[in-house]
Amino acid sequence: MLRAYLRGLVSGPLAVQLRRFAIVGVVTAAIQMVLLWLLVDVGRLNYLFGAVLAIETTIILSYVFNNAWTFHNFRNSGRVEYVVGLLKTNLVRGSAIPIQLAVLFVLVEWQHVSYLFANAVAIAVSGIYRYVLDSRWTWGTA
Repeated sequence: MLRAYLRGLVSGPLAVQLRRFAIVGVVTAAIQMVLLWLLVDVGRLNYLFGAVLAIETTIILSYVFNNAWTFHNFRNSGRVEYVVGLLKTNLVRGSAIPIQLAVLFVLVEWQHVSYLFANAVAIAVSGIYRYVLDSRWTWGTA
């Protein structure tokens, strides 16, 4: 079972889905980085508060992009279904916010890493967690 799952990551529909999820992730991560920079350096917000705002904005964008493209075969298309999917992805991705903020805090405060670089690391660390939960719960893929 594990071998078949791992094989599916390289070829087949799961591989296409994973690549699309990664592309959406890279695009929204870039948006998140720009938003974080704007909120912290231009808006003078605390980097952790700015991160929460940037993360929530990209949670919504990720849902819109993933629903339309990555999981188009499982698309939430009705009005109620769409809103329920958005709420589910907010729960999934929202549950990753503490992971992302913890990594961000530790790297900035304890390792003296730039908040933007630390945020990029935090996004990567929480990415697999988000994919597994989103694909299985928000869009109901197996």
